[in-house]
Amino acid sequence: MIHQQESKPQPNTLQVGVPLQIRELGLVDYLPTWEAMRNFTDARSEQLNGPVSDEIWICEHPPVFTLGLAGDPAHMLHRSNIPLVKTDRGGQITYHGPGQIVVYPLLDLRRFGLKVREYVQLLEQSIIDALVQVGVADAQRKPNAPGVYTFHNGALAKIAALGIKIRKGCAYHGLSLNVAMDLNPFLQINPCGYAGLETVDLATIGVKISQAEMQMHLMKYLIQHLEAARSAVAK
Repeated sequence: MIHQQESKPQPNTLQVGVPLQIRELGLVDYLPTWEAMRNFTDARSEQLNGPVSDEIWICEHPPVFTLGLAGDPAHMLHRSNIPLVKTDRGGQITYHGPGQIVVYPLLDLRRFGLKVREYVQLLEQSIIDALVQVGVADAQRKPNAPGVYTFHNGALAKIAALGIKIRKGCAYHGLSLNVAMDLNPFLQINPCGYAGLETVDLATIGVKISQAEMQMHLMKYLIQHLEAARSAVAK
């Protein structure tokens, strides 16, 4: 694991219903954000209706590669001065950097009646709905390869990645969606463990949209799907 000097995230809190909260962290380093997610999850009550609310953290990271708990370091093809962090999420290796929306839902999945596979599908569907909203009509899943894809240069290319961790029924880590970023670091890895998989962003496929506007669309659908799941549990 390569460490770097990192600042603690200072979130601004925006209440979106009860108990779901949105925290916009801004540009924050990966390590302290990961540590804060783990601490938040560890502090949660064991009771289904305990005092700790469910939250969604939205942020952007300085350049960093992250390797999942069972990830193979061989998928790092070329080393550079970009830090590599071995983390505790599922999945292989991915890259985070400016121009990418990163969303970390910190949820007690029991409150939403979600099992792991259903939760992954909910995250994917939220991304797909947001991409279709901005004109990416072919946004889709790929069998046995979590994330969201779109056609580019005649083949499926990855535009959004997923990686989650479930501890005692509570989820952390989450998803990343590429808006307008430097994609060159993805050439240093086999993205999510797939050799030759192209990674794209919205700018590459001709969608001109600000990160703030794309975040608004993504959060709209994510909150809609989560609230629908929670309402179904309440019935």
